[in-house]
Amino acid sequence: MEKDGGGVAAGEWRFQPNESLMAASSLSVRGVLTEIVANIDNESEDTRPRIPLGHGDASVFPCFRTAPEAVDAVVSALRSGQYNCYSPCVGLAPARRAIADYLSGDLPYKLSPDDVYLTNGCAQAIEIVVSVLARPGANILLPRPGYQFYAARAAYNGIEVRYFNLLPESQWEVDLDGLEALADENTVAMVIVNPGNPCGNTFTYQHLAKASSLLVANTAKKLRIMIIADEVYEHLTFGSNPFVPMGMFGDVVPVLTLGSISKRWVVPGWRLGWIVTNDPNGVLSQTKIVECLKNYLDISCDPATFVQGAIPQIIKNTNDDFLRHTISVLRQTADICYDKLKEIDCISCPSKPEGSMFVMVKLDLSRLEGIHDDMDFCSKLAKEELVIVLPGCTVGFKNWLRITFAVEPSSLEDGLERLKSFCSKHSKRSSSPAIRS
Repeated sequence: MEKDGGGVAAGEWRFQPNESLMAASSLSVRGVLTEIVANIDNESEDTRPRIPLGHGDASVFPCFRTAPEAVDAVVSALRSGQYNCYSPCVGLAPARRAIADYLSGDLPYKLSPDDVYLTNGCAQAIEIVVSVLARPGANILLPRPGYQFYAARAAYNGIEVRYFNLLPESQWEVDLDGLEALADENTVAMVIVNPGNPCGNTFTYQHLAKASSLLVANTAKKLRIMIIADEVYEHLTFGSNPFVPMGMFGDVVPVLTLGSISKRWVVPGWRLGWIVTNDPNGVLSQTKIVECLKNYLDISCDPATFVQGAIPQIIKNTNDDFLRHTISVLRQTADICYDKLKEIDCISCPSKPEGSMFVMVKLDLSRLEGIHDDMDFCSKLAKEELVIVLPGCTVGFKNWLRITFAVEPSSLEDGLERLKSFCSKHSKRSSSPAIRS
């Protein structure tokens, strides 16, 4: 048995790691990307820049800089000296009011500041909501492919995860029939991510709002579960389908909407997110979900007070030209990505991305030599071409890839050319002998 410097065997210590946390960490996107990057030989003579097509942080590229009005608002909040204090656990009242008004513009009813709870980015919002719903025997319905942070938090809280499929042949719509078959008396919620990470889809109003039993909201009502609407990419749409918030159907089924300023304002490091109760019928108060949510906030950390203080001015003063510019660049890079991917034989893209910053593509391993699976593909691509993409197994779709197109257009074109070169280099050759002239 291995012993430490003091001669005590590891198993003799009374403290042990949290096994739930150890299991949950295996689902981390950051962990997988770190492992892939670690495979790059730092002593390589390849002087080309690394091209990150695997993460969702567009802020590292000059074409995605945040609005100057947002920066001015934060500077003003800091200089005022009014925001060096602790904030209320639910968030500063002016910030909550500003966010309620901002989100109400897309809804058929008006949100109250009391419907808004501020969090350390959308990640903490997910952590809080999953923790609030945790109870013995509970299960939650998650989309596949999907952002695995939900599964990690569920594993940590002892909640069973059940996956419903998004259908690539139908623009990644929810398999509603399969969804309903998954639920039972212990199902507490279903998660809808719109616009979609990792698929780059935007759900149509018809898919969300059909007045039939196949309506997502009516399905949830029939099952007596709530909807967790992850809308962190709200309004980042550039296809034929406009963004439709799930809160539109709050009078049919209670909805907890999660969002942040991270993506639309391109400031993920500012860590300002929210949980919003879209619940005109008061179901979440009656069932004490709101009370439990507040109790969790009482024992958790708050977003930086000066960023909260800046929120009203960020929302009020941001020029529409900035928001339009972001959409314009994403539309351009989505077009580049889709067109370039069509040139690669071993990769197929089921639909053109219309929202968020990602696209899912399928690998045809039968066309490749010496590539075992998607993880092997991504590791070798990083090492040989210094291009980092995310293996599909990380989002629940083995032998697929998630590619980020929120990248400087020239870098994106370079990265996709390298991807094409890599696939060509590893493509299976004809078994027939070459004919020499």
